Amino acid sequence: MSHIALVTLVISDYDEALSFYTGALGFELVEDTDRGDGSRWVVVRPRGTSGTGLLLARAKDEAQRASVGAQTGGRVGFFLHTEDFAGDHARMLAAGVRFLEEPRHEVYGSVAVFEDLYGNRWDLLQPA
Repeated sequence: MSHIALVTLVISDYDEALSFYTGALGFELVEDTDRGDGSRWVVVRPRGTSGTGLLLARAKDEAQRASVGAQTGGRVGFFLHTEDFAGDHARMLAAGVRFLEEPRHEVYGSVAVFEDLYGNRWDLLQPA
C-alpha cells in the first residue's frame, strides 16, 4: 500500500459543498460523475496537489444525516497544510470562512482552527 487516496466527508448537498470547497477553500474539482441513481462521485483536493482527496458523499439516511458536521465528535479532524499561512488565512477570511480562534504561532508552526460549512473542524497549518 502506498498512500490513502480518498477520505469520505459526509455532506448535505453536493453543489453547496462544491461551492465551499472550490470557492472558499480554493480546492480543485477532480471528478464529478453522475452515478445514475441520484448520487454523484465527487472528489476535491487542494489545488495543485496529487495527494489525498476528499470524496464528498451526500448523506443517504437519517444516521448519515446526523453525522454531517460531526464526523469527528467535535475534534479537529482535518489538517490543511499551507506554505503561506498569512495569505491563505486572509483569503479564507475574505471568502467567509469561519475561524474559531486567532492565528497561533506554536513550536510546530502557525495554526488556526476553522469550520467548514457543516461545522467540521479543520486546522489551517503552516508547519515550522
